[in-house]
Amino acid sequence: MFLEAFLACRLPPSAFNHRNHLRVAWIHLQRFALDEAIERTCAGIARYATHLGVPDRYHRTMTEALIRLMARAGASDPSLSFEDFLARAPAFSGDCRTLIAAHYSPDLLACFDARYRFLAPDRLPLPS
Repeated sequence: MFLEAFLACRLPPSAFNHRNHLRVAWIHLQRFALDEAIERTCAGIARYATHLGVPDRYHRTMTEALIRLMARAGASDPSLSFEDFLARAPAFSGDCRTLIAAHYSPDLLACFDARYRFLAPDRLPLPS
């Protein structure tokens, strides 16, 4: 299965991409409460980035913020497949920086701490 292969770092490096990160988050949101889905997704993506030798491609604050926004957009709805979720919330399929920019300034996202631990937004609050 996709999730198990991703979490075990058995997918090819090309699988380390935005769409698959969304898919991992969607699967976790389908199976777990929000906080656990966040922790599992963040741990999996960070582990895969480290496995690939690109730990700097993981950004904790952006990842957690997107998962929270996905949950608000209905990603935990068991009646929606992953493709249905993306069709319902197409903003996640593209460059999510616009979604994030409503909540975070570029300066906050660029700071060292934001990459390795979750920082609260400095613009609009995230859904809880």
